[in-house]
Amino acid sequence: MALVRSLRMRDLVIMGLLFIGPAAPVGLFGTLDATSGGVVPLVYVIATVVMGFTAWSYALMSRAVPNAGAVYAYTREGITPRVGFIAGWIILLDYLFIPAVAYLFSGISLNALVPAVPVWAWTLLAVVATTALNLTGLHKTRRVTMTVLIAELIVLALILAGGLWVLWQQGFNRPLLAPFLGTEGISSGAVLTGVSVAVLSYLGFDAISTFAEENQGSRNQPGRATLWCLILAGALFVAQTWLGALLSPWDSQTLAQQPELQGKAYYVIVGDTISPWLGDALAFVKALGAAFSAMVGQAAAGRLLFSMGRSGALPGSLSQVGKRSGLPVTALLAAAAVNTVLAVVAASVDNGLSQLVSFVDVGAICGFILLHCSVIGLFLVKRRLRSLRALLACGLVPLLGIAVLTPVLFHIHTPALAAGALWLLVGLVVLWRRRAAF
Repeated sequence: MALVRSLRMRDLVIMGLLFIGPAAPVGLFGTLDATSGGVVPLVYVIATVVMGFTAWSYALMSRAVPNAGAVYAYTREGITPRVGFIAGWIILLDYLFIPAVAYLFSGISLNALVPAVPVWAWTLLAVVATTALNLTGLHKTRRVTMTVLIAELIVLALILAGGLWVLWQQGFNRPLLAPFLGTEGISSGAVLTGVSVAVLSYLGFDAISTFAEENQGSRNQPGRATLWCLILAGALFVAQTWLGALLSPWDSQTLAQQPELQGKAYYVIVGDTISPWLGDALAFVKALGAAFSAMVGQAAAGRLLFSMGRSGALPGSLSQVGKRSGLPVTALLAAAAVNTVLAVVAASVDNGLSQLVSFVDVGAICGFILLHCSVIGLFLVKRRLRSLRALLACGLVPLLGIAVLTPVLFHIHTPALAAGALWLLVGLVVLWRRRAAF
């Protein structure tokens, strides 16, 4: 049961950027500014470095284990099959909930533009449309995905250019380097809390590894695509948040005292200081981009379910591949069904978006920590590599990755940690019931 190799380097980078979203910090800017004490660009620099260690480990493992299961497959190979199941189960929380969050965000944004259509209806429409595209194959939707990405980048470029012009004409609302150095010192705890939230912006670059079995280039290609995706996203995130901080009419204390301003802060900054139509354009491409981000996330979730089904960790029916399409059709439909239930139910309740978001960070960060462990396990323990290069690349870098991720994990809000623990408990029950497969 193999997947069709049809994806090029450019396709992998485009899908990674679509899943992340070039303007991902827009919705988080106000929250991060209030949380970090006004040093959002610094938060994103640190978050990029934190994710850089993870991207390096993904690059190593995607070359050594070119499997659609990503973290699940890597920990099976690098540690043990049972730990692999736990890693797959934990990261599944990430891959199932991120698309649901993106679908719901798309529904909320489109409802703001066309209020006559309820949020749940827009959300359902986004799920149906993007699932249909996924079932045709990602290689057949290249033009559509490229168009959406270009539209997002054009709007972002106009915002950056317009913002620089405003700064040139009117001056800064904060000192030039205050977004990196703070105005009255920096609180490490506040910055780490901000990083734990900012990491959410990067979730998606790792999904590139789930398409390893559809890569038509060398084994190194998914790893290179992952690193390029992270570098490009990090540069965009720092640039747009630095600009937003310099243009912001509020300081971080004001945003902290008025949480109702946080979610729309960046949109207001763009609309009021640069151009109202540019603010509307940003809202539209964010809504469109969220739907296509969810599409890539759904595709990644389908590949993970396919891999877990193929190895016996989950029901074997999930490993069925379409005869004509060469796609994991059953797994894709299962992922779409879960996305639909989560997103539509959340659209019907108060604070549905924040409740969905709370599940995501824990699954991703725990999965990343296990990824670093799998690098050490595969290369240093099982393959017994002892050269200086191996000790640095396969030992020191993963250990640094674990070291920087662990404090971020413990700065996640307690309800989210509790939700992650509950998900892990369910996974342990599933593992016990399917123990014969291991």
